[in-house]
Amino acid sequence: MPIRQKLEDVAILQPDEIDLLTKVFAATCIENETAQDREERASRIIANYQLGIRNEAELIALSRLRLAS
Repeated sequence: MPIRQKLEDVAILQPDEIDLLTKVFAATCIENETAQDREERASRIIANYQLGIRNEAELIALSRLRLAS
């Protein structure tokens, strides 16, 4: 599911917030990424935003970090 659809489904964000998070998602695309990897990355972006991180560069840096298994 694309990040925009995921964000629109929760319907708690303003259009400018969705635009920012969509931009961060696009900036962090990885070649040959699986659908599950995309879902996990989208979830990390949203979670970091919900934690109060609003800086685009910081969101990009954090979303590139993979969680330890």
